[in-house]
Amino acid sequence: MPQPLFTLLLIGAPITLGAAAGNPLVAVFAILLILIANPIIWRIRKDRYFNSNQFQSLKREVASVVFEHNELVNYVGEIRAQGAFELGASSTGQHAHLATFENTSAWNNRRDRNVAEYAPHVHNASLQVVRNASMDPIKYLMKYFSVNADPGVLAEIQRVAVDISRLEEAVGNVQRREAQIVAKIRPPAFILSRYSDEFWSIVGVHLSPITVPYPNYKFQYTSAGGNSGQSTDIRLDTPTLDALSETLVEKIRWAKSAAGQRALMTARLRNWIKDRDNQSCLQCGASVAIEPNLLLEVDHIVPVSRGGLSTPENLQTLCWRCNRTKGARMPA
Repeated sequence: MPQPLFTLLLIGAPITLGAAAGNPLVAVFAILLILIANPIIWRIRKDRYFNSNQFQSLKREVASVVFEHNELVNYVGEIRAQGAFELGASSTGQHAHLATFENTSAWNNRRDRNVAEYAPHVHNASLQVVRNASMDPIKYLMKYFSVNADPGVLAEIQRVAVDISRLEEAVGNVQRREAQIVAKIRPPAFILSRYSDEFWSIVGVHLSPITVPYPNYKFQYTSAGGNSGQSTDIRLDTPTLDALSETLVEKIRWAKSAAGQRALMTARLRNWIKDRDNQSCLQCGASVAIEPNLLLEVDHIVPVSRGGLSTPENLQTLCWRCNRTKGARMPA
């Protein structure tokens, strides 16, 4: 039953019945009866809604949207499974797993509230380094996590950047489609709050558990006694990876190499290409104007692996279906 009505009955009914009967046991019985009836009433309302002609009609109307959504969820899984989401590592504590640490202090006040963390994405450093990393994250990320200024590393960064960008856009597109389905069906609030999983299952939507696995790098300072600790975290999202690529390009002073050309593929360039192509797939003609939730991707006509450059004339906008079909094939 609705929350306000449930609260009113839970408070008012026992008082009224108890006072009328002059027996406190009647009030206790009324409370138990309300608590038992409440979930039953919710289930009855839920079943009535899912069996209603209105819901069944709306479910049929969104069937094509649901099918497209589920196809895209499978595509998100492919991007996640095939993508690269790791970069350099710190050497501090690389052999920490070979030792066992134990605090054997006999004092009651054990000063180990902040314990150093040893992991490939964590660099244990002085307090000054941690603070400097917060002011110049790209410089310190390169210096302490073996992100060297050479074409091979640049190619790896760009591979991670492209995969993260594609996954960001695909996950966001899936979420917008789910919002579109909810807006179309407009289920009662209690359905989404209490029976969300059942709602999606009945509609036929396959929910994706995939999120964007942003690599996260940490500079960490822990005092000798463990009383003080500070850290700087750097998340390698699209803006950070674009800035890292641009910095490496300047340092490498690249020429006409695959790694250097791939470095031109920033979020800014991808958005410019999509606008140039009128937010439309140049192969099948699908467009955002007709399909607002269409997932578009920027493709190298001649793949970088085959010598293609990241220049406007070698870039095209494709929908996710056409891009998945094309792969790394050369144009006919």
